[in-house]
Amino acid sequence: MASSSKKQTVDSQYIITKYMNYVLEHDTYPKSVYKFCKESKIKEEEFYEFFGSLDSVNKGIWNTFFSTTIDAMNNNKEYAHLSSKDKMLTFFFTFFEMLTLNRSYVLLALQYHNMPLKNLAQLKGLRMHIKHFAKELIETDNDEKLFKIAKNPVSVYSEGAWLQFLFLLKFWMDDESAGFEKTDIAIEKSVNTIFDLFDNTPLTSVLDLGKFLWKEKTMWN
Repeated sequence: MASSSKKQTVDSQYIITKYMNYVLEHDTYPKSVYKFCKESKIKEEEFYEFFGSLDSVNKGIWNTFFSTTIDAMNNNKEYAHLSSKDKMLTFFFTFFEMLTLNRSYVLLALQYHNMPLKNLAQLKGLRMHIKHFAKELIETDNDEKLFKIAKNPVSVYSEGAWLQFLFLLKFWMDDESAGFEKTDIAIEKSVNTIFDLFDNTPLTSVLDLGKFLWKEKTMWN
């Protein structure tokens, strides 16, 4: 007699969900595609339709965090009419909300290896996405500026956005405030500072951000 229940459709999101659950339940990464698939009841050929290795799943998770964030922002009709600064603020706020929903996995993944650079290798695809997102924002701002001398270097801005993200990521990982409210403050201050720097009015915001970071550093020590 045939079962009345339908077999779960295996796609990239299904594999990612199973993978994250595996990591959290075992407190470690799976040792092989075979073992992961066997425990997750996924056929190996189904796995390889979407990912070439377990490492590609690690990177795919971060790419999914990014794409889900972008989809959420674009689903808001008001987003398209925001300034570049407000779009960047919206991105960081939304992205870190996404990370907070998956905090247990993210902390394990970013602290798994003793060598920090090895942990950051999984962010390779995310780095490309964030830099491209920032590039589009600054190009839009540059197109709106009448004088070429006032235009900002795209490569500098996009790389700066990535370094800003890494700073905020470390801040969020260490944040023990209720609702991660200090991370929200750090996002707002850092984004305001970056845009003020590019608008050639940096002093007030730089000092404001510096005071905040010094206060936090003093509290941690």
